[in-house]
Amino acid sequence: MVMAALLAAPLAAGESDAMSAGELARFNGLPSAAAREQLLACCSSPVWADRMAAGRPYSSARDAVRQSGAIVAMLTVPELEAALAGHPRIGEQPADTGNSAGTGDSAGPGQSAEWSRAEQSGMSAADDATRQALAQFNLEYERRFGHVYLVAASGRSAVELLAVLRARLRNAPTAEWRVVRVELQKINEIRLVKMLAGTR
Repeated sequence: MVMAALLAAPLAAGESDAMSAGELARFNGLPSAAAREQLLACCSSPVWADRMAAGRPYSSARDAVRQSGAIVAMLTVPELEAALAGHPRIGEQPADTGNSAGTGDSAGPGQSAEWSRAEQSGMSAADDATRQALAQFNLEYERRFGHVYLVAASGRSAVELLAVLRARLRNAPTAEWRVVRVELQKINEIRLVKMLAGTR
């Protein structure tokens, strides 16, 4: 399947596939419930987290990213909606509903919020006009598609995120769901590599 192949693409050149053997062994050895909790901080789809936890042991970050892509490609629309529920609107600060978990065997909602803030760091230089436009087009997008605008925001400026949003408003709903799958997997890849490399 073309979509599965795209979502499960290997890590980009220059990204590390080498994580600490200790971190990988620790994650592979966690009880299912603890592994699921950590995974839900990466992606709030329970189905994705369950399947990722069941897919252990992973031999590398590349292996985990490949499995994530295969799972994302198979998620139903309601399962994708569950994943989207864990992401704040672009331009809005995520609610920090738990303690940030940078150590130990747990990573809760606080970790997800911390990652979201880091991923949207390009918003920090946005002027008022750009912020207002993002708020306006976020609402227009949600009225059109019925869900939050999801985009892999890491390394992107507010102006770029706004341009992408405006372009995606022209998509048909079925095409937009395909884009959402790709963007979700990009975010999952970034977060999985951070988690498994111990660089939360």
